[in-house]
Formats: sequence, structure tokens, C-alpha cells
Amino acid sequence: MAKAKNPRRVGEKEARAKLRMIRISPQKLNLVAQMIRGKKVETALADLEFSHKRISGEVKKVLESAIANAENNHGLDIDSLIVAEAYVGKNFVMKRFRARARGRGARILKPFSELTIIVREQEEEAAPAPKKSEKKKEKAA
Repeated sequence: MAKAKNPRRVGEKEARAKLRMIRISPQKLNLVAQMIRGKKVETALADLEFSHKRISGEVKKVLESAIANAENNHGLDIDSLIVAEAYVGKNFVMKRFRARARGRGARILKPFSELTIIVREQEEEAAPAPKKSEKKKEKAA
């Protein structure tokens, strides 16, 4: 008897990539993850390419990995992918100390994080809903 197949952790039209042990605090990494959430994949890659944040290069690698997983493992169309989710988790914290005056020691915390990016294939959208300003004009007429 063979072992039962693991169930998929994401939906049918989704693909995931995860990076663990990133040497940056979760708060700083979340700023970069927040920058790409909900965007089309091409736009997110461009934003990460020109970002001045140190960690944006590694986030870009994870996003490219999620895109490759979507294309190669799940057969999704890469032109219609969006960043559905990008979330950050805490990993362990290295604790070090620095010698200070009068024989004291100061604690230094070196946090690690993990990043998960889920991309989703989005179907063609219908006509966009009218904006608020257009609704006001219709009411006035």
C-alpha cells in the first residue's frame, strides 16, 4: 500500500513559494510585502526591482519562485497572475550581548523572519464599476 497523497495547501488556481530564515525583522519585511500585495505580478516585480529596501532582492526571488511554481507545477498562465497573499511570520531570534561600561552587558536581538507569497490566476474582468464622481454626475442629470 502506498502512502496517501498530501492534499494541496492552496486552491486550484494558486501557487505558493516560501522563504524561511530571512535575517531581517518581521516588521521591516512586512513593509516590503505590503508593497506588493494585490498587484499584478509584472507590477510587483518592477516595484521590487527599483525598491531601495535591502531585502527587496530576496523578496523578488521568492516572487519569481512562486511564478515559476505556478507555470511549471500547476500550468497557470503567468500573464494573468496577481499576488493574492504575501504574509510574514516570525522565526527564531538570536540573542547576543555586547560588553558595556562597568562590567555590564547589553542584550542584542537578531531576529529572523519567514515570507510566504501566494499567486493566483485571475480571470478576465468585466467592465469596471463607475467611480463615485461619475455616480454624482448621473444623479445631477
